[in-house]
Amino acid sequence: MRLVTWNTQWCCGNDGVVSVERIVEHARALADFDVLCLQEVAVNYPRVQGNAAHDQPAIVEQLLPGFQVFFGAAVDEWNEHGRSRFGNLIATRLPVLQVQHHALPYPADDGVRSMPRMCTVVTLRDPALGPVRVLTTHLEFYSKKQRMAQAQALRALLLEGSEQAAHPPEPSDDGSPFRSKTHTAQAILCGDFNFEPTEPEYGAVTQGGGIDQWHDSWRLLNGAAPHAPTFRIYDRRFGPEPVTSDFVLVSNALRDRVRSLRIDADTQASDHQPVAVEIA
Repeated sequence: MRLVTWNTQWCCGNDGVVSVERIVEHARALADFDVLCLQEVAVNYPRVQGNAAHDQPAIVEQLLPGFQVFFGAAVDEWNEHGRSRFGNLIATRLPVLQVQHHALPYPADDGVRSMPRMCTVVTLRDPALGPVRVLTTHLEFYSKKQRMAQAQALRALLLEGSEQAAHPPEPSDDGSPFRSKTHTAQAILCGDFNFEPTEPEYGAVTQGGGIDQWHDSWRLLNGAAPHAPTFRIYDRRFGPEPVTSDFVLVSNALRDRVRSLRIDADTQASDHQPVAVEIA
């Protein structure tokens, strides 16, 4: 499976131009992906930089014939422009078995800028790997309290899914919503986590114990070598030095199947850099 993950900043490049087409073009140049995971995807936000008044998930679907596109809105609101949505997207050409959208914790943090966050999960069938849960997310930037709660929730989602795979519900083929689902311990979590590898939230996500654990693909391939940066390479508005905040994590069942990881450090189609992994 070839997967690309990218925080697109509503498809706004460092030149201030919003272009969904440019994002998809650069992602395709990085890898012939089976799965594309995008964060910060917008519907009807004309006042953001560059103007994202259009329906970006619909444009992605048009640009990727043969793919199914699943958009999870962390923010779904009505304002002076009508209905506006903002969230994450998974597009895949692989057969899809199930789609879930999980709201992440949003504890109060008085006076701190923030927005709701969520995680989209698509269970798909890869011809080599079999069933795989692909999760994509974008955690809170400003509130450390919320970000830690969300990191802990992502670990809980892994444990819950792996427990379901180990101890599945009662079988059913009655055609109702209780019909048996595909449960698998093979899982991939990717996105913009808004923390660095040295921060406590990273440890909260990758903590061991229980039936399963998230493993950082970079460290599986590179050991203790410093992570290559994915943020603030060109745009330094949010800090003085380049950092890594975009990760691809895998469950125990896939830790020995990560073959490669590439970061496009050259593109400025967003303020983040896209990451491509191959898992086989």
